[in-house]
Amino acid sequence: MKEFKLPYHKTHINFSIEEERVNGVLVSHSEDYKPTMSECDLVQYALDNPIDSPKLSELVIDKKHIVIISSDHTRPVPSHITMPLILKEIRKTNENCRITILIATGMHRPTTHQELVDKYGQKIVDEEEIIIHDAYKDEDMTFLGTLPSGGELWVNKLVSECDLLISEGFIEPHFFAGFSGGRKSVLPGIASKKTVLWNHNSKFISSPFSRAGSIDQNPIHKDMLFAAKQAKLTFILNVVINGEKKVINAFAGNLETAHQKGREFLASLAQVKPIISDIAITTNGGYPLDQNMYQTVKGLTAGEACVKEGGVIIIASSCCDGDGGEFFYSILKNAKSPQEAWDNIVKVDPSETEFDQWEAQVLARILIKANVIVVSNHYDPQLFIDMHMQHAYSIEEALEKVEKIVGPNKKVTIIPDGIAVIVK
Repeated sequence: MKEFKLPYHKTHINFSIEEERVNGVLVSHSEDYKPTMSECDLVQYALDNPIDSPKLSELVIDKKHIVIISSDHTRPVPSHITMPLILKEIRKTNENCRITILIATGMHRPTTHQELVDKYGQKIVDEEEIIIHDAYKDEDMTFLGTLPSGGELWVNKLVSECDLLISEGFIEPHFFAGFSGGRKSVLPGIASKKTVLWNHNSKFISSPFSRAGSIDQNPIHKDMLFAAKQAKLTFILNVVINGEKKVINAFAGNLETAHQKGREFLASLAQVKPIISDIAITTNGGYPLDQNMYQTVKGLTAGEACVKEGGVIIIASSCCDGDGGEFFYSILKNAKSPQEAWDNIVKVDPSETEFDQWEAQVLARILIKANVIVVSNHYDPQLFIDMHMQHAYSIEEALEKVEKIVGPNKKVTIIPDGIAVIVK
């Protein structure tokens, strides 16, 4: 028997399977990568050696209002490490400027006070100005022009009220934007609802270039990069983390080239070739990424790349917060089949894109190809059944259900962290 340990919620799931059934194991080499510096030292080194940019401590001189875009509660950015160092760099040469930390919620729910404390620590929450972006408040937005795709670019008005815009974040594979980080801090991070909806339209999601690890010819990325430039995002600090959410490298400086260096580093560790099997077992990387079914679609795309037509993807994901989006849930629930859901979505004009439509579109695409079993002991199984999936309380139970679908003793591809790899 072969033993596996899968990230799940704030802990792990252990299971074993006959060794001869394991067709292959796809893991990011970030787990093997051993940095030569501590997490803090890696971040400080990046700040001291920015890519194609002056140091942050130089950029902030004489600036009166500086806005720092920071990822929200759904992203495991180690802001308790990065933010104090950013603030220190700013105040090294500009003690009296106004600093605003702008939480990039995109269209997620607002970050709670406790989540802010968990993210930054009590001191920063108590002492710094923190504003949570609300994509639904038109009065909080400013117009910055027309996107390359034709949509209107509206972002949080703080970008036009400050005289320096910077961001912190992390770089991971992203299932339709190619990679997270960099330009994504602006769109969708601090963009208006109408701009996010346009950028996430069904035509773009259907593009074969809108996949994990894909930047060239990716129409979603093209709009995002334009938005970040229009917002004058001047300096970024992005980290790369491993499965334990520990920083293994950091990149700071120019919006485009610093992000590119980070992408190249991550791809050198995370890119793997698909191993096609009747069954794929994966996860959404544990907490906070497996909080809901909405986020779990991301991990499913790794399984999608490795499973045969009509096969089964098993994903361990707590979904402790439920569906993650009522409309996302309703699109699948109200359709008679995943194919019907897909057909309904792809007919929608970009100007009529509905909230969470894109996540439902990707999930429908996956369900058209394969059966999905969600392993969760944190939420009502009916949620998954309503969305044309199956549910199990353990990997072992899921494997029993698999036999009824594809037969006994079929080969399995194991992807311990579906978020961490680029299957290409």
